Amino acid sequence: MSKSLQRILYVEDEADIRTVAQLALEAVGGFTALLVASGAEALESVRDFAPDLLLLDVMMPGMDGPATLSALRALPEAATVPVVFLTARAQPAEVAALIAQGAIGVITKPFDPMTLADQVRSLWEKRVV
Repeated sequence: MSKSLQRILYVEDEADIRTVAQLALEAVGGFTALLVASGAEALESVRDFAPDLLLLDVMMPGMDGPATLSALRALPEAATVPVVFLTARAQPAEVAALIAQGAIGVITKPFDPMTLADQVRSLWEKRVV
């Protein structure tokens, strides 16, 4: 029996998207979510928050999603946490490149707040454990 999905760390630089995502994940999805604005904040908070899943925006100033994932993978507490990328650039080659970096899935932005939690849960359930 695999662990259930409860705690999600979402790294997103846009404040409006963080607000919508928090409602989508917590109020609609029933998850405990921590939303941070940058890769650096994710690195600072991942140990204390202990997420079951990482949601990473791909395009962010400074440390982008893939760079954030690389930095998180270097930390023992985040080395094996499943990751889902969110991106507005969902061309097949770009999605394939993100999957090749170890993501269990890619969600296209803008996402639907009413279905985001279900999309995340579906990717979580389909992952190879």
